[in-house]
Amino acid sequence: MKKRIWELDALRGLALLGMIGIHLVYDLVDLFGVWNWDQPQWYLLFKNNYGALFLLISGISVTLGRHPVKRGLQVFLCGFLCTAATVGMYLLGAAGKDIIIYYGVLHCLGTCMLLWPLFRKSSNGLLAFLALGMITLGLWLRTKGFSFPWLTVLGFCPYGFASSDFFPLFPNLGYFLLGALLGRRLYGQKESRFPTEHPPLPFLQWCGRHSLTIYLLHQPILAAVVALIAAA
Repeated sequence: MKKRIWELDALRGLALLGMIGIHLVYDLVDLFGVWNWDQPQWYLLFKNNYGALFLLISGISVTLGRHPVKRGLQVFLCGFLCTAATVGMYLLGAAGKDIIIYYGVLHCLGTCMLLWPLFRKSSNGLLAFLALGMITLGLWLRTKGFSFPWLTVLGFCPYGFASSDFFPLFPNLGYFLLGALLGRRLYGQKESRFPTEHPPLPFLQWCGRHSLTIYLLHQPILAAVVALIAAA
């Protein structure tokens, strides 16, 4: 994609800031106990479904780029940096075992990009059918527990499973495919829907352009700051 679409960068940046806010609340409330907040139902609903926005944006973007496998592998490997960091926190006694990220948002985004070539030639109707089916199955799986661990990545979570960041393929691959469908419909010409010489949201655009780097760096920084607050 030679010319970036500013509104997608801005939307990705806005989504990133929202996720940083969610992680800040997690650090304050759950990780270090600095803030004793009984999280209301509206916030839990927001937190548990907010990640769908990232998958939708990523799905739109995959229809505009040329190298989804290369990008997907990069994002997937970055997910393991998050896994390594959380395993280190657990081994050092800085957090409980539920801090470990087994399959987080970066693992999921990377997998979706890697799988996209399998769906690229699907018709819009088939893409919509698959997306809605995966979303429906994934939302149903959230209410269930299973006695086996082998399909956890798909969303068949065993009883007692806990992770600080978990994005199973169902329903999230469905959100990604829904985003790809939107990308085909809205950005078939690979041009901005709101063309302008001076886009109005430069900070959000900057965040969106550097979203992977910011995502990798923000949580260690937040955790360090909140740890200092807790120590004080």
